[in-house]
Amino acid sequence: MIRLWYALSLLALLSACGPLPLQQAEQICISDAQLSQHPRGAVSFGVGADGRTGASVQLGITSDYLLGHDPDQVYAACVQRRAGQPPSRPFSSLPESRQ
Repeated sequence: MIRLWYALSLLALLSACGPLPLQQAEQICISDAQLSQHPRGAVSFGVGADGRTGASVQLGITSDYLLGHDPDQVYAACVQRRAGQPPSRPFSSLPESRQ
């Protein structure tokens, strides 16, 4: 009985490692391609009820941006890696490529 449980657990773990559906992989990889176009950042300020102030800065920058990689190639490689097949359209043809 315990061996059956281990076998089923192992099977469940291995099934999670399979390729994603193409549409899901394409959706996930959009952010990788966008980050290869330019860095992203956010700055926030706040004042608490007790008068305390706070601030935070977030900056997202990738090696693809620093190395000047083409966003279309970044997108295609990401989709290929996740779905096991090339994307249905190049990144540059998506509305998200203009953000």
